[in-house]
Amino acid sequence: MVSAYIFNVMVLYCHLKLERTLDMDDFKMELSTSYGKVLVLDGIVQLTEKDECAYQEMITHLPLCSIRSPKNVLVVGGGDGGLLREVSCHSSAEQIHLCEIDQMVIDVSKKFFPQLSVGFEDPHVRLHVGDAVEFLHSTPEGKYDAIIVDSSDPVGPAQELVERPFFETIARALRPGGVLCNMAESMWLHTHLIQDMISICHETFKGSVLRLIKLSKMDENPSDFLSQLKDKKRAFV
Repeated sequence: MVSAYIFNVMVLYCHLKLERTLDMDDFKMELSTSYGKVLVLDGIVQLTEKDECAYQEMITHLPLCSIRSPKNVLVVGGGDGGLLREVSCHSSAEQIHLCEIDQMVIDVSKKFFPQLSVGFEDPHVRLHVGDAVEFLHSTPEGKYDAIIVDSSDPVGPAQELVERPFFETIARALRPGGVLCNMAESMWLHTHLIQDMISICHETFKGSVLRLIKLSKMDENPSDFLSQLKDKKRAFV
């Protein structure tokens, strides 16, 4: 059996004075007097230089600290490298795989956000540029101790990352006792999505728990974490 845990991140609104804007195809890098560099993708704020650490730390350390000595970790999305930086803090990590569909995300981060992209410098990191669903289908059963999904909003290609087949595929890729943490939108603005995901978790995993974490971040949409623990006996507190 598998246990499922929901982590909800409440994002506080901030009105920032922008000094300069740089356009890069679908990306926009804005300079804020309050939050420093702000990365925008398709009109949606992805991260801010000032408080990115809060998001990266919560989505990484909550699941990794819930299991003993995670060795094999997969990050889905997270092409800015911030999650890799945080996973690298765990000395037990022997293999850190990142599957990012958009090479541009990686390139932009390395150019404008070196404090994030430093995560790529860890020798344990292996980068896979491509579709996460296809990558997971080719992953041996029970390979990973932890999987962290830092996806974009669930529209277009990312829609399938919040649907039943994706969670079933991840459950297969996790070892017994492994953990999944997944970005899951806002409990206030996307109630139906959260309800659907909890329902899926009840059927695919052992149970679910909702947790609320507050972050201060420039964003038009609050974002959440969905975390799942694959185990018959363990409980996450």
